Amino acid sequence: MSAEYATFGLAPAMRPGGVLANGDFQVHRDFVDFVVDGCPLLFRLSDLDAVSPLASDVPPAIFTAQVRSLLLETEAPLPAGRYIVYGCPDCADLACGAVTAVIERDGEDFIWRDFAWQTDEHANLELNGYHGIGPFRFRGAEYRTALASLLDAGSGDESDGDTPGTRRRVLLIGARVALLAKLAAALRTIGIGADIAQDADGVPEGELRSYGAVVFGRAVPDEQRAAVRRAFTAAGIDVPCVDGLAPIVPLLVAQTEHALDRRPSEQRRLTDLAATGDAAEIEVTSSCRVTLTAYRIDRLSRTHTEDVFDGILEPGRHRVPVDAKAVKGEAYLVARTAGTVLVAAVRR
Repeated sequence: MSAEYATFGLAPAMRPGGVLANGDFQVHRDFVDFVVDGCPLLFRLSDLDAVSPLASDVPPAIFTAQVRSLLLETEAPLPAGRYIVYGCPDCADLACGAVTAVIERDGEDFIWRDFAWQTDEHANLELNGYHGIGPFRFRGAEYRTALASLLDAGSGDESDGDTPGTRRRVLLIGARVALLAKLAAALRTIGIGADIAQDADGVPEGELRSYGAVVFGRAVPDEQRAAVRRAFTAAGIDVPCVDGLAPIVPLLVAQTEHALDRRPSEQRRLTDLAATGDAAEIEVTSSCRVTLTAYRIDRLSRTHTEDVFDGILEPGRHRVPVDAKAVKGEAYLVARTAGTVLVAAVRR
């Protein structure tokens, strides 16, 4: 066993929800990711759509039990001392597949080793092992302090909304009530609360504090937008404001998801998206699958949707050709990875 130490930390992470091009819904999940040597461990697993057991929407008792399990205060949930590190973002069923690892003590140190993809009670390391990942040796004090902080946070006051997952409501401002109602329904379907209003006048500070973002319809006048921003500023609340690009629900959902993602760029897989009439410029921080969906509005105000790219991209900046017909006229691109969503207007 290597005597070299790896650093251990935790960081807020999210699996963005969304209305997909085929009409399916993908549920939004906030969770705490493991950071090894300064990099989210999930990024080492390439194209994996998964969340850690430390999800913000599980009941407090279960969350606490997961933390104590990782601290080895309880028996391992799987044979041979194996623990689930990442699992299905939509359910807790091992049959969907999970990344597991042996977690053990060596004196004061904690060791994570023998990472594997597992779909039943026993892992087959020869067939399904992640042979290029680990083992990782963590200093006990650093490891325990990081995980114990989650237990301390769980017993504290979260009213300020800084804890991941506590501000999963958005305020929708606009004149087209029917469109906002459809947007609110779509957001609620993927696990994000949404309220519709004309302005923020007279809204109590405590209620304003519950919003993680404000979404403006593109017809909202500048003075109305400014008044809403002033209301949040007067309450001492820093909230991202989304200027809706077009009356297209999946596009607005993607913009909202992006606004709710407050992580620094180094903790995101997809960091930049720009689009022209024949290509998209995409920057990724780790090897991952990226999908590109084009939305355009024709001269009769009809919406057209087309998947224009689906492939694995290596770290770096890439130029991806796009069919000019898919982005003709007023058009927008939505790029998705397992952990990030970005939106860009097509520029001519």
